[in-house]
Amino acid sequence: MSITVRNVSKRFGNFAALDRVSVDVPGGSLVALLGPSGSGKTTLLRIIAGLEVADEGEVHCAGEDITRQRPGERNMGFVFQHYALFRHMSVLENVAFALRVRGRPESSIQERVRQLLHLVRLDGLERRYPSQLSGGQRQRVALARALAAEPRVLLLDEPFGALDAKVRQELRQWLRHLHDDIGVTSLFVTHDQEEAFEVADQVVVMQRGRVEQTGTPQEVFEHPANAFVMDFLGNVNVFHGRVQSGRARFGSLAYPCPEYQYEEERSAAVYVRPHELEIDRNATGEGSLPARVQHVIAAGSVAKIQVLVADSGQDLAIEMSRERLAELKLQAGDSVYVFPRRAHVFCGEYCI
Repeated sequence: MSITVRNVSKRFGNFAALDRVSVDVPGGSLVALLGPSGSGKTTLLRIIAGLEVADEGEVHCAGEDITRQRPGERNMGFVFQHYALFRHMSVLENVAFALRVRGRPESSIQERVRQLLHLVRLDGLERRYPSQLSGGQRQRVALARALAAEPRVLLLDEPFGALDAKVRQELRQWLRHLHDDIGVTSLFVTHDQEEAFEVADQVVVMQRGRVEQTGTPQEVFEHPANAFVMDFLGNVNVFHGRVQSGRARFGSLAYPCPEYQYEEERSAAVYVRPHELEIDRNATGEGSLPARVQHVIAAGSVAKIQVLVADSGQDLAIEMSRERLAELKLQAGDSVYVFPRRAHVFCGEYCI
């Protein structure tokens, strides 16, 4: 069941939560709406569910216009961040609730609940109450309840946001496996780019009520559409300089930009991820910046180095393998040279 959103806008007073947003969710896919707080991703999810009404635009499910349908007519499962379980009901009763509302026979309800609890790995917990479950178990009950009525589409609003890091990691891997098993079209909201990249088939990056970029996790990470997407997707080092005739210059460093061959000089921002910066004891021509090592963190699988650029006083974050660190024998106070192996150059709205 595909979902198509076309030119949807939504205002709350003077605040534009969504501004002519269009999104395509292919049938059977798992798509992440990714963005910071206030970007409009939850509002978009609620409009698809029918919990909010769009001021403008249309929503289609499998080619059917559902823009004016009530939530109950859309047959969509919704999972909230804070579970929204009935505290006075057992696990079994929570999962069976939607089926009983629809008048299903009791025998089929019991069988469906048994299947779902096995699917979400909660066998044997049918009689427990939400207060007797862990956060991860409660979220799996909420997911089973959303799946009970066999929805056409599954919508999840920050489903793991209230859980600690270790449980989030376990549940998102489990959600990916679950989706592969059941194949229901799913759309989930998150502000965590690692979560989106690990779980989703496709990522929709949003900011200030607009879609900035849509693509596979690899496409979005390797080819960010603009400076916002680049900055939002993790730690970056930003250099400010000028670009002209195929060269970007910032401080004493020059970086090739063959895509920008214009004679007109323009201001530019050069974004380099920590693992795309290299350190050496020796300079490599005009592509190197002299710097001094400020701090070395060798704990973990990747070594993290903080350096201070000599001519600009800019702090840079660099990541390298522990083997490379051992080879260089870096210590705080060492003089080094830094150069980018790869960079993304942005001139205003122009992306190179």
